[in-house]
Amino acid sequence: MREDIHTKGIPVLCASCEARHRGICGALNPDQLLTLAKSTKRHKAETGKELVSDAGNVERFSNVLSGVVKLTKTLSDGRQQIVGLQFAPDFIGRPFQSESTLTAEAATDVELCSFPRKALERMMKEQPDLEHRLLEQKLRELDQARDWMVALGRKTAAEKIASFLLMIARNIDPTAGPEQRGACFDLPLSRAEIADFLGLTVETVSRQLTRLRGEKVIRIENNRHVIVDDIGRLTARSGD
Repeated sequence: MREDIHTKGIPVLCASCEARHRGICGALNPDQLLTLAKSTKRHKAETGKELVSDAGNVERFSNVLSGVVKLTKTLSDGRQQIVGLQFAPDFIGRPFQSESTLTAEAATDVELCSFPRKALERMMKEQPDLEHRLLEQKLRELDQARDWMVALGRKTAAEKIASFLLMIARNIDPTAGPEQRGACFDLPLSRAEIADFLGLTVETVSRQLTRLRGEKVIRIENNRHVIVDDIGRLTARSGD
């Protein structure tokens, strides 16, 4: 029986990796994957650790394997704004850019697979499918950013909170798909960070979470663990 080219020769660590199946590495054949794996570093980072600094030199790119990464933009006077969240198997970095324009920080404990920027850029020139896969991911991020602009600009405070919880549920809990009824997850951001991300006050965030809990749309345990018994009810509250 002929061995499947998609499994033959694939490094052990890559075979079960989310980025291999759903991320940019899915565009690589076994030989290319093996070449990239030779310079790959798989590592963990604790909550709060800076992964990429704003205006810092970019030497390596990373795939998010688990956890949540927070993206922030810093103004000239030092003020910061959370501009996005990344989940597995998202790609951290922008090819062909040697200097970062954002700060990437571990919002939770994360696991990453990192590789040299030059190695990936060289492989992109050799493998058009890899460049195409990365372009698709970046365009998807652009669409998500536009949707989030609508949420921030037009939705009510209650809808913003519901939309935020729905985004976290769909990205963190693998069971929270379209056909699943419920979800459970730990909030990756503090109340103050959620307020920053949504353009609300901390008091408003706390009040809306309490309201959703009082109406039994969500349950909250230990201040951070959220249980959604009916995703449909939460979706209805999001205004989508």
